Parts: sequence; structure tokens; C-alpha cells
Amino acid sequence: MSPQALADRPVAALKGVGPKTARCLEKLSIRTVEDLLFHLPLRYEDRTRIHPIGTLHPGRRVLIEGRIETAEISGRRRPALVCRIGDGSGWLLLRFFHFTARQRTELDRGTVLRCFGEVRSGYSGYEMIHPEYRCISADQAGIVDGCLTPIYPLTEGLSQTTLRRLMTQALELLNDSGRNAALPDWIPPAVLSSNHYPPLHEAVALLHAPSADDAELEAITRWKHPAQQRLAFEELLAHHLSLTRRLVRMRSRRAPVCQPSSAAERDFLSALPFRLTAAQRRVIAEIQSDLSSGSPMMRLVQGDVGSGKTVVAACCALSALACGYQVAVMAPTELLAEQHYRNFADWLTPLGVNVLCLTGKQRGKQRTEAVSMIGQGETGVTIGTHALFQEDVHFSRLGFVIIDEQHRFGVHQRSALRAKGLHDGFYPHQLIMTATPIPRTLAMLRFTDTAISVIDELPPGRIPVHTSVIPASRRNEVIRRIGRWVQESRQAYWVCTLIEESEILQCEAAEATSAKLTAALPDIRIGLLHGRMKPAEKESAMRAFTRHEVDVLVATTVIEVGVDIPNAGLMIIENPERLGLSQLHQLRGRVGRGTEQSFCILMYQAPLSDIARQRLSVIRQSSDGFAIAEEDLMLRGPGEVMGTRQTGRIEFRIADLARDKALLPGVVKAAERMQQTHPACIEPMIRRWLGDSSVSADS
Repeated sequence: MSPQALADRPVAALKGVGPKTARCLEKLSIRTVEDLLFHLPLRYEDRTRIHPIGTLHPGRRVLIEGRIETAEISGRRRPALVCRIGDGSGWLLLRFFHFTARQRTELDRGTVLRCFGEVRSGYSGYEMIHPEYRCISADQAGIVDGCLTPIYPLTEGLSQTTLRRLMTQALELLNDSGRNAALPDWIPPAVLSSNHYPPLHEAVALLHAPSADDAELEAITRWKHPAQQRLAFEELLAHHLSLTRRLVRMRSRRAPVCQPSSAAERDFLSALPFRLTAAQRRVIAEIQSDLSSGSPMMRLVQGDVGSGKTVVAACCALSALACGYQVAVMAPTELLAEQHYRNFADWLTPLGVNVLCLTGKQRGKQRTEAVSMIGQGETGVTIGTHALFQEDVHFSRLGFVIIDEQHRFGVHQRSALRAKGLHDGFYPHQLIMTATPIPRTLAMLRFTDTAISVIDELPPGRIPVHTSVIPASRRNEVIRRIGRWVQESRQAYWVCTLIEESEILQCEAAEATSAKLTAALPDIRIGLLHGRMKPAEKESAMRAFTRHEVDVLVATTVIEVGVDIPNAGLMIIENPERLGLSQLHQLRGRVGRGTEQSFCILMYQAPLSDIARQRLSVIRQSSDGFAIAEEDLMLRGPGEVMGTRQTGRIEFRIADLARDKALLPGVVKAAERMQQTHPACIEPMIRRWLGDSSVSADS
């Protein structure tokens, strides 16, 4: 076998890998021998020392060795094979509730066993339930492994024994084939040296079979070992280089030159009933600079709930409109699309701009006419949901794409909309907005190919929402508070959160809560809004709440975005411990939209775990979306913070952005060095870690 072939050699070529095992390995994304080597242990067990039975304590997982003194089957309803094993220092029982005829034969009096398992207190003394064991001969007594035993992530149909056996073969191939040649090290030696990282083959071999040295084990357990950090560093570096390469490609392309119209902007700003903040003006200038550059803009605007991202987008849309280009605004829900439509129409229609809304609920003649107007260029701004990137929707001259809450759309969905603006080799500009603050750690990697603007200033007069955390046992007290609140002509939300990951149960909980509140507060108008209602029903419920025809809106998390009702200044969130901090912050942002003090009550189910208590304490004490997002990243990880529904999200095999964020500055420097001194190493490194999942430059 060629020493360069480990990355290409299929894992099915290893001894003992048949079709069934190959399918199991495929579930773990293990297709090649190199994939197998990068499948690292979750933890380790110390089987390097034999513990005298007389020194054992309950709760420890240990290796013991002794001779079977008695073996018998006990119990009638649930027969168990029970063996008493001793080593001269003491004895304990081995209990097997599931056993075979072969085990009954081999686990007989006089047999010497080596067992590994958890020591427990039983009725007759210490015992192990279903320990791992093997029978040993006299010449094997006292001989133990020299390294810690790895415990790997598994899938159904795959055992630790099988995976360890395959890993042993993979490590032998690595050693026999010329280590660096079999597993090329694409990180430049100077980078390895400056970070005190071991070569790749040494790092991989050590992590599959570390010594039982206490200091080394502690470093591995805390994920501080240079071998672990070296692998995480390379994976982060590969992702960073992939996104940087995409940025270079995008900058080499052409886009419409959209110069801002000072007259249109002046008319727009003078008609607003409020003044823009300094942060909004700064972000508008940054976007306008991109729009006039001639290269496709890819910019993310972050701004906390209520910071005024929509008016910034509308102001910047004038640059494209003034140059004869169409603008598309895509929102994740019909509620949010309709709110954007009302705002854009109010702001831009007086300036002579035709604003149109296209959503999935439109059918027949209404949809046909809308699609025709878009295709003939009769609309300046088209606002919609997923309906915008359907095949029958064509734009005449799409030059500017605005996507709100972009993490709710997949990469391919965003790409499909942008592709509708590709004409004569020109790519449309793209602006993505989010009210979900993205931690700096995540932004450094996830948005390497994207310029970032931050609206870090709220409009004057905004008062932070007062947040309290109470147990569900005080529900009746909360209901009485709602009664008093409504008597003051104010409105409130009651949010029923996700239950057992089931939208059906979530909606049923909202319906039940609505019925209970109606019974408890007969003089108060209760509304209902959840995801399984028909679009017309949702629209009717929201319109009634907006017009103050409803006092309390019982809703699911569908109101997380898209609802702006200043008179609604009280929110009760049930089971907040089920949600991430960023989502809680988003929900809380629905109140506090007016000039009076607003309140958010987080009503949890006791008892709370320590982590849940910590999380709720963070949301209670802080109104800083970015600080909350950083904490959310630490507690839940990047997938949850950014949303798990999109296609093309960053997924890591080894690295963890929350845990490994200290590596990112070094990753950025290493990427710059590789681009200058080792460009030939970039492509194979990206291919090793991303394979075919690398996001294309057109996405």
C-alpha cells in the first residue's frame, strides 16, 4: 500500500469490516482509515493497574483479578448467574442477569478472571453487575495494559470492542507506512513550533492510547493536552481557510454599482417620526460603501431587539432603487414578512416606490398578478417568505437581497434567492440581518467571509425589561397580577414553550392554558396563537391583539420574531428552562417596545438543575444580548445558538467553538502565514476536514 493512501483507503478494507459494520461506521461519518483515526475517544478508563478486592469502594470503576470461588444461578422470577470471586484480600460478587450457556460453562469454580466494572453495594456485600471480563491463564496473571482504554462514541450495532480492534489496525497502518507520509501534516512546522504542538501522527497515536500518567490524564480530561489542541486547531484552521477562500472568490466578482441618492435619503429621513441613532447612521454608511464598490456585498447587521435594523435596511434599499434595481426582502415567517411590508410601504410608498408582499398563502389570480409584476420590473421592493425563491418567481433586475433572521434559512435557500439576481455576470448585493446576537467567538469563524456591522445602541427612551424568575407553584399569583395589569388598559403575552420537542403538544398546551385563563379571568379577552393554526387564523389573532381587541395573547414561540406592540408590556414565559438563553432574550424582546416599564416573568418547573438555575440567573441579570449569547454559546454550543434547522451549518468533528475559542486568534494568524508561505497545503487541509461539505462560493 502506498504510504500516501490512508486518507483514500476505505475503512471497509480493514479486517473484520463487513457490509453491516461498514454501514454502522458510515453513520459515524467514518469512510476511510483517516476518518477512523480522527474518531477520538469520549473518555478513558484506567485498566493499567489491578486493584486488590479488599481495597475497593462503591462507585469506582476498577480492574480486578481473582479466582471464582462459587458460581450458581439464583432467583426464580429473574434468574441471574452469580459468581463469587476472591483474590486473597477480599471477595465480591459478579452478577449477570443476561447470560448464555457458554458463560455458564466458562464461569465455573476455579476459573481466573480479570474484570472491569463499577463497584456497587449489594445485599451480600460489594458486587459488579455485568462487568467486562476475560478468562486468563496462569502466565497472564498480573500483566495489564500499558495505556488507558479509550471509550469511543458509538452507534447502534457497533461495540467498543469492535471499534478498538479496528483502531488498532489503523494505528498499525500509520506506524508501518511512514508516519508523516501516511498522515501528512499540512500545518507549517513554524506554526507547530510556535504553538508547541506535536506532529499530527504523534497527536493521533497518543489520544487513542494515552499513558496512565496522572498529569497527562488530567490534561486530557480538561481538554488542555497539546495533542487535543493541535487537532482542534487544524480543524478550525481548515474551516477558516475555506471561508477565506470563498471571500476572495466573491471579491473577484462584479456587482451593480449602487450610489446612494442624497435627495431620496433626505426625503426618507425627514419623513420619519424619529431620529436615527448614531449607530444606525454608522451602519448605513458602511452598507452604502459596499453597495457602491462594484463587488458583491456580503454584510451581516447585528442589532438587539428594537435597535432599528429594518429602517436601516429600508434606507439602504434606496441606493439600489435609485439606480434602477429591484430589492428583495426575505423573512422567515408570514407574520414578520407582513410587518416588514407595512413598514416598507409606510416609508417608501410616499417616495414613489411600489412595495409588494409575496407569501405562501397567496393563490390563484392574486399570486399570478404578483409574480407578473415582479418579473416585469413593476415592483421596486418585494417582501416575502420562502415564496420568493420558488421557481416561477423571476425578477427583472434584482440588485439587492435583504434576508432577516438569516439563520432560519438554509444555505441553499439563501443561494436560490441570490441566484435570481445573477445577470450578465453581475451578482446581487446581500445584506443579512439578525436580532440574535452572535458571539464574537462564533462570528470570527462562521462569518469569516462576511463583513459585520453592529447596531449597538437602542433608540432613546427605551427602558430595560424587568425580569423575575419564579416557580410554577406561584401560578395563581401570576394570574391575579395579569388581572390587575389589564385593568390598567395594558396587554400581556403568555408564552407556552416547547414540550418534549413536539409542536403538537406545544400547541395543545397553549390551547389548555388559554382555556384555564379564560375560566380564571372571565372579564378579560384571551387570544390564542400557535404554529398549527391556519395562516388566516394567525393573521386574525395578531390583528386582534394589535388593535387591542385582545388583552392577553396566549402563544407558542411563534411570536419570537415579528411582533411589535408597544402596549404589550408584560410577558409570562412558562418552562423557560427548556429554552436557550438567546431564544429567551428574543422572546423577552417582544415587550419593552414602549416608553413605560415592562416586565418578563420566567415561570419554571421545580426542581431546577444547577445549570438551569445558572442560565435563568444570566437572563434575569442581563439585558445585553451579546453577553447573553456568549453565555449561551458556552452552555449550549454553536449549533443551538445559531439554530439547528439550516443546511450547511458548521459542524465539527473535534473542535468546539465554546471550548476552543482561545485558539481562534492563532488560527487567524496561521491562515495568513499559510496563504503567504504554504499555499499548496491549503486545499488538502480543507479537503481533509470538510470533504465535500465545504460551502461553495455561490452559496
